[in-house]
Amino acid sequence: MNEEKTNSLRWFWGTLSLQKKVNYMTASGAAVIILSILANFMVAGFGMRGFSSVLRNNSQSLAYWSAMEKEKNAFTSYLRDETEDSRHAYQKACQDTKKAVDQLPYDYKKTGRYQYAKVWSIRNMYENYSVYREEFEKITRQNPDYTERLYTIYRLQGYLTAYAGQLEQLTVNQGNESYERNRYLLVIVPAASLIWGGASLLFVKLLNRSINRSIIRPVVELAEDSVRIGKNDFSGQEVKIQGDDEIARLVRAFSTMKSSTGGYISALTEKHEMEKQLDEVRLQMLKNQINPHFLFNTLNMISSMAQIEDALVTEKMISALSSLFRYNLKSTDSVMPLERELKVVQDYMYLQQMRFGQRFQYITDISPQTSDILIPSFSLQPLVENAVIHGLSKRSRGGKILIRTWLKEGKLVISVADTGEGIDGERLDEIRRSISDGEEEKTGIGVGNIYRRVHGMYQDGEVFIFSTPLKGTAVQLSFTPEYRKNS
Repeated sequence: MNEEKTNSLRWFWGTLSLQKKVNYMTASGAAVIILSILANFMVAGFGMRGFSSVLRNNSQSLAYWSAMEKEKNAFTSYLRDETEDSRHAYQKACQDTKKAVDQLPYDYKKTGRYQYAKVWSIRNMYENYSVYREEFEKITRQNPDYTERLYTIYRLQGYLTAYAGQLEQLTVNQGNESYERNRYLLVIVPAASLIWGGASLLFVKLLNRSINRSIIRPVVELAEDSVRIGKNDFSGQEVKIQGDDEIARLVRAFSTMKSSTGGYISALTEKHEMEKQLDEVRLQMLKNQINPHFLFNTLNMISSMAQIEDALVTEKMISALSSLFRYNLKSTDSVMPLERELKVVQDYMYLQQMRFGQRFQYITDISPQTSDILIPSFSLQPLVENAVIHGLSKRSRGGKILIRTWLKEGKLVISVADTGEGIDGERLDEIRRSISDGEEEKTGIGVGNIYRRVHGMYQDGEVFIFSTPLKGTAVQLSFTPEYRKNS
């Protein structure tokens, strides 16, 4: 189930555009920052609103208590010394106490019932005490009421000091109650901050992995692949990426361009090699025309002498051989009509039949639709010659050579078959590999040359070799035909 959710999230993320991904990343980062700030404000706000109020109340209560104690001590010192300094110290203490009393918290909603009542009592008592204290300062020691008033002031100072202690105790208790009421926030807020921080770190990690997987890694691999392509090396593996954003489309377009460019360069290289081989074949053909030219003229002269001497068979054999040489000398085109190639084969087989007698039989089964089709020149005679030399000449009883042509699904098929010795399986596999690899020393120039020309001249050209030991061999050429231009 988790894996399905992960795959769904990856699929959803992959369908987003690059701009939307950036927007999501920006929004997520902003959310992390904003929530962290809010958490900090919650902690700070709780401290400022809760603890600061408690501390302020404690500080004010303690300041009043301290001021009352100082006033009481200053009053005693003043009565004992009655100096100018002690009087100033006493007056200063009275002013500080009055200020401390005025600063005591006096808001019923904020302080609560008990603290409000205690502050109210202190204010009223201190007001009465202030009046009584001023009246006492006006009388002298000789006054009969002096002693009684003095002890009354001592008693009022004691009450005010006791009230200060009670107020401090109420403030402390109220602060404890406030702390107990809000103590859970001191646990929840830090715990929530830790959880949110951990979740944020996990999110940042996942975000980093996503950015690395969908943006950084493909761009780095594209850069490395482009460097290899710049060095004409197309062997690197294709960059793989999921999704359908701009980066993914860029990677796929780059891979397609790389494949097309590599295929185009390979095709050009192969075409160049084929053209080079064809040029070599044409050059060899031109070289081979030097000696046959002299021989051809000589054979024409012999044929004329045989005709004068009425040697008909000899004349016919010389004429057939002359036709072979004439075709060799005058046929420099790369393609020839099928009927002309068959005429060359017929002349060649006539000479072989004159040599081996009735041991050889030459049979043709040519579809009328194929007579004017252009085929690679000198592509049939070498196959027939191989059939004679390697297949039939080794058998005392001879055999047959059958040439068939037909059209199959728009392709021309030419078959040259014999009933000779055949080829064993191991040797047949070696011949097939050799002609495919261009190793003509193992197959002979004829078959290898025909194989290369058929594959080089026709996109769908094929050459097949079939053979069974002691039963015969068949070579088939197959390619999409090209008809004579004047047909």
